Amino acid sequence: MVSDRGIRGEAGCFAFWTWARLDKSLFWLIPGIASLALFAWVLTRANTALAGRTYAAYGGVYIASSMLWMWLVEGRRPDRWDAAGLALCLIGSAVILLPQRS
Repeated sequence: MVSDRGIRGEAGCFAFWTWARLDKSLFWLIPGIASLALFAWVLTRANTALAGRTYAAYGGVYIASSMLWMWLVEGRRPDRWDAAGLALCLIGSAVILLPQRS
């Protein structure tokens, strides 16, 4: 389910990017807006007391889904620098989200 959340955000951003950068129809914004609204709603379902931590930790998932999107949809395999950056982000997300706090 985590990767599914990232794909929703990616799909919404991709729809806006396609409309703005590739001069596609305004109708591209309809699924983009729906996807981003669904993405925002899913974030509210995260089981944590603070929305800021949820959103910060989700950043790592979003970056991972971006690399996956680049590879699977755009056909560009991430290089070692992409992988290193992704690893740092996922470690940072884990540091934010996983510790037990009092």
